[in-house]
Amino acid sequence: MPTLNEVLQSATDLAPAEVEWLQLLVGDWQLISDLSFADLVLWVPGGIEGWLAVAHVRPTTGQMVFFEDVVGRRTHRGRQSLLDQAYLDQRIVREKDPIFRDDMPVREEAIPVVRGGRALAVITRHTNLAAMRTPSRLELTYQALADALARMIAAGEFPNLSAPTGQRRGAPRVGDGVIRLDVNGIVSYASPNALSAVHRLGHVGDVIGELLARVVADLLRDESPVDESLAVVVTGRAPWRTEVTSRGASVSMRAIPLTEGGNRVGALLLLRDVSELRRRELELLTKDATIREIHHRVKNNLQTVAALLRLQARRLPEGEAGRVALEEAVRRVGVIALVHETLSAGFDETVDFDDVAVRGLQAITEVAKVEHPIASGITGSFGTLRAEDATALAMVMSELVQNAVEHGLAETGGGTVAVDAQRSTDDRGDELLTVTITDDGAGLPSDFRPGGSGLGTQIVQSLIQDLRGRITWEAAKPHGTRVRFIARLRPLGRESA
Repeated sequence: MPTLNEVLQSATDLAPAEVEWLQLLVGDWQLISDLSFADLVLWVPGGIEGWLAVAHVRPTTGQMVFFEDVVGRRTHRGRQSLLDQAYLDQRIVREKDPIFRDDMPVREEAIPVVRGGRALAVITRHTNLAAMRTPSRLELTYQALADALARMIAAGEFPNLSAPTGQRRGAPRVGDGVIRLDVNGIVSYASPNALSAVHRLGHVGDVIGELLARVVADLLRDESPVDESLAVVVTGRAPWRTEVTSRGASVSMRAIPLTEGGNRVGALLLLRDVSELRRRELELLTKDATIREIHHRVKNNLQTVAALLRLQARRLPEGEAGRVALEEAVRRVGVIALVHETLSAGFDETVDFDDVAVRGLQAITEVAKVEHPIASGITGSFGTLRAEDATALAMVMSELVQNAVEHGLAETGGGTVAVDAQRSTDDRGDELLTVTITDDGAGLPSDFRPGGSGLGTQIVQSLIQDLRGRITWEAAKPHGTRVRFIARLRPLGRESA
């Protein structure tokens, strides 16, 4: 289904700035729909084919009118005159009598969307009158606020380009709490949810009739420094957002100045108690920090073990089997430490393995270069892996590269080790990683048997089984060895089956 931006570019001749204006409006019009208790439909002129519906929103505060999606439809002849009149006159037009839709009386209004003195589109507001009763003060206030915003749309004063975007989770909505301020910042109305949110912050007493800025200032008198945007939000002077934290409670606030003829006449404030949401976010941050600290300590402990093994190896004569075994153990512990070092720097249990592979390959070949000239390189990409896959893969890579350096290239006095990694997906949708390690050394011995040639190949065979993969050794041309293994990776973000 095409996006709103694509539809507007293909169906209209609007300039990019005008398209952006409509997108900003649609991004914020759930507020107007909820305050109106009505469906909203955005129409753009479509020439001789009539008006085209390009966006539709339903209220979360009352009964909807359109159960089906109307986006993509053309207006019928009866509604077209209403849209034409609002568009040409740049004023809000209401049908004199309700229309009936599936035996449901519906009141329709047309609101021109104006920017810079030019009408760009028309919003129709569809209110289900069957659900109407004697309105409460809350409903009357909501509808008055919706009408004020509608007049601002028709005057080109809403949406506001300076309104911030990208707010943290927990942005307030109409159902979370509404406060209406007069031009001096005094509360003229507060919904029950808004009153509860203010009381959660520690305020005792009435809110209506009070200067909201003074109420909030009293709450924060003994608190830590607050957001610098707080003052303009609680006075309703700027379309901004802030968050107030007091006595362990957090309330998100958003201000929308109300204007008439370019002059501010009051403000609408949306409030939401986000205490529980922030508590959960803090728990997640604490958990993430704890996990990273654990990986950091594991890495440090493994490096300590490697240092102790290295000290023990130095007490044995050069070339003795015990010293060689301890040096191999040092290398293997170092590989596992490298994976935990990478995990300690991330925010989840995944590893960007390309960096691990490069560092591991360099560590092995740099040591070997002391005795023989060895070149190495990596092509392709390993991508992101789960932690358990990364540890097993790092060990496999280390053993295979070490074997190539020690046995293949040592006999020929040096050479090249090339690593290639390719990601793919099988017919079951599983992620596969194919790794090929090639050297141009002496090649495989005639009596080579996978899994029976030494501890290194036994470790490789065991870890490949853990990776649910398979491995093959073969001669490379014109000489050398090629080892290829395929690993079936665990899915990211989900527990493995």
